Amino acid sequence: MKSSSIRLVVILGAIAISGILLMQIWLFRMNWNSAEKEFHQTVSIALLNVAKSMAEYSGTILPSSGLIKRVSSNYYVVNFNDIINANLLEYYLLEEFGNLGVHTNFEYAIYDCGSDEMLYGNYCNVEDPEFSASTDQRLPQYDEFIYYFGVKFPTQRLFLFADIKLTIIFSFVTIIALVFFSYAIYVMLRQKRLSEFQRDFINNMTHEFKTPISSIKVSSDVLLGSPNVSENERLTKYATIIKQQNERLNQHVEKVLSIAKLDDSQFRLNLEEVDLNEKIRTIVANKELEMRQSGVHVNLDLTDTALIIQADKLHLANVIYNLLDNAIKYRKNDPEITIATRQKGNRISMSIKDNGIGIADEHHRDLFKKFFRVPTGNVHDVKGFGLGLHYCKRIVDQHKWQIHVKSEPNKGTEMEIVF
Repeated sequence: MKSSSIRLVVILGAIAISGILLMQIWLFRMNWNSAEKEFHQTVSIALLNVAKSMAEYSGTILPSSGLIKRVSSNYYVVNFNDIINANLLEYYLLEEFGNLGVHTNFEYAIYDCGSDEMLYGNYCNVEDPEFSASTDQRLPQYDEFIYYFGVKFPTQRLFLFADIKLTIIFSFVTIIALVFFSYAIYVMLRQKRLSEFQRDFINNMTHEFKTPISSIKVSSDVLLGSPNVSENERLTKYATIIKQQNERLNQHVEKVLSIAKLDDSQFRLNLEEVDLNEKIRTIVANKELEMRQSGVHVNLDLTDTALIIQADKLHLANVIYNLLDNAIKYRKNDPEITIATRQKGNRISMSIKDNGIGIADEHHRDLFKKFFRVPTGNVHDVKGFGLGLHYCKRIVDQHKWQIHVKSEPNKGTEMEIVF
């Protein structure tokens, strides 16, 4: 992913997260204020009904104004012009709160402003009627009141939280989702940094290798061209080994560089028309000496007509070279390789089939993973980095082709590419 795209994702993600959080805070406050307002209205109606019921019972006339006073968010006082019966008050409080759905614990107290003392107080636990708690024995005096009773809801907040629990649950789930989203962005940025570090490291290391490899190549060519060396069979043998191993090392470095280029977001294919059959013949001709030395026999089963495909010439050649190299490296006795091309309608395919050691079914899904090599115990007769098939898969995917594997242990492997 490009840096600009990642930056855009991060910015939009931050805006979305901030917006959702602000919306959740606003929604929570709106629901809380609504629940608190509804609670106040319900409690006020309940206390008014209690005062009316008690006044009707005792034949008292209630004050025309200032009957109910809200001292704080969870504390109310009710003005009453007569002596208050504690048992009757508690009965009416429990009845009215129950009828109106105020199912939360409360405490009440009766105050006589004439004697300036609290006459009675009690704590009512609606969940556990047997529970008892002490009530504050000091209540303030109100000059405009003669008798009044106060009702306090110590667990009001818990009651309100329970009332808006769906909003809280939704907010909690949303916050969890935002946390995971934020973590995903963090992982994406961290992965990008690691990917850039890995790519830079590979590029630097491989380019550092290129200089000594070039020097060794020049030196080995000079040695092989020297009359003193060419006349000495032993020196010629060692100089040839140096050149061959240097070429092998250079191939590995080029392969690593090719993979690094594929990981670059700026990588682009140079598509042009390619004759697939002609490309295969050229590659087989280039590999003829190596295959002869390895005792490999190659059968070409190509279509009579030219097969023109849209492809990147360089990468197509590398894919065929890699598949052919694998068929050669993982050979058995009397190795034989068959390269075939077919055309059915718009479908063009190429297959490279060998009679080598084969691959077990459980390893097929991992064949194209970077650095994967089929386990062979502690013995590694075939050297490599496990990058060849990964490179092939990446190139095939870039072209929007398909690659299929058919293989059985000790029977051989067939790699097919559908263009």
